[in-house]
Parts: sequence; structure tokens; C-alpha cells
Amino acid sequence: MAILPSVIIPVYRDAAALERTLASTDFSAAELIVSATRDDSSLSDLRAARKDIVWVDAPRGRAFQMNAGAAFARGDWLVFLHADTRLPAGWSDAIEDANRDPSVAAGCFRFALDSGSSMARLIELGVRLRVAFFGLPYGDQAIFVRRAIFEAMGGYAHLPIMEDVDLVQRLRRRGRLYRSPKPALTSSRRWERDGWIGRTARHLLLIALYFSGVSPERLIRLDAARQVHPDPPAGRIPLQ
Repeated sequence: MAILPSVIIPVYRDAAALERTLASTDFSAAELIVSATRDDSSLSDLRAARKDIVWVDAPRGRAFQMNAGAAFARGDWLVFLHADTRLPAGWSDAIEDANRDPSVAAGCFRFALDSGSSMARLIELGVRLRVAFFGLPYGDQAIFVRRAIFEAMGGYAHLPIMEDVDLVQRLRRRGRLYRSPKPALTSSRRWERDGWIGRTARHLLLIALYFSGVSPERLIRLDAARQVHPDPPAGRIPLQ
């Protein structure tokens, strides 16, 4: 029997990117959930036009928004998709493949950037090596997880940054990570805006500091784009 994946997209004032992702991907075999902040007026037209989407209001912050979306999900698998990342054709086949192996707890797609730059290819290679040697995909690889395992773990921990790294670390204690060769295509706009070397260096610095014990609350000060105001209470975000 076919499984039902629930695709959960957190978005904050990025209606144009979300609209492109919705238009470029076939979600007909999935439950589609968009988790946005109540004050995000940029989504008004899209909300009115797309009645097929489950629209969920949540406090700002990816961990909050993804947990809020997961609380409404009915699918067997949860696919956490960034608004500026596009899933490949036949993406649900990867979920089906992962589902056949009971030892698999979660999975991800291959990271790809929508740029012809040689720097984009170099960054893609670095991500492939990170996933191959450390089993550590990031959220822009469209992480997918069995809903039962996600709920048993309590969902995403409330972290202002590195929430995907924390989730993957906990998931690896629950089972294997399935790596699909299909590419999830992420917009290169932020690298082009911040500089290929500068943005990559900042990512490497943040992950190095995180694994050396620096708290996410301190790390977020180095990544202004991910800062959340006001600060929600500490602790794990409830799924209900």
C-alpha cells in the first residue's frame, strides 16, 4: 500500500521563493503543509489561491514552525522542505525506498545549487563529503523522517540555529540514514548575496563552534538572518 508523505515548508516573508517551489514540484501524492507566521502579509494572495494547502500559523523560527506543521501532519513520513529548495522529479520514490527498510529512521536528498558557478560545484562536493563521512545532512537537503520516530523524539528541539544538526544527531540513534542520489535544488541567492567564500566560511565557523560546545544562543549572534525575536521560552517545542 502506498505511503502518504507530509511535506512541511516553514516560510517567513519569502512568498516569491515559496511560490516558485510550489509551481516547480508535483505534490499531488503528498499532504502539503506550509507553516508561516501570522503576521506574514506577503502570503495573503497565495493563501487565498491555494486552498489545497494546509496553512499553519506558528511563532517565527524554523524549529517552531516545523514542529507546528508536524502537529497537523497525517502522513507516515514527514518531509521538511525549505521554501527556496525544490524537490526532484519522482521525489516520493526516495521516500518509498526508505520506507521499505525498517532499519531506516530518516533520509535526505543530494544537495545541489541552482548556479553554474564553479564555486557551487565545490560547495556541493564539500556537502557530499560531509554527508558521506559524518552522516550529517542539513535542512536544505530536505530531511525526511518517519513520523512515529519524530513524535517519539519530541520533534525539533527549540534551538535558534543548528536545529537540523541536533535532529540528525538524535535520529542517528534511532536508525539508519537513507541518502537519495536525487538532487534537492537549493537557490544560490544567499551565497551570491553574501559571497561564495564568505558565506561558506561562516557556515564552517558556526558548525565548528557548535561542535566545540558553543551554545546556539551565542551562535545565532553570528548569523543575523536566523535571529528570532522575541525569544521564545527554552526547552523542547511541543508538537501539540
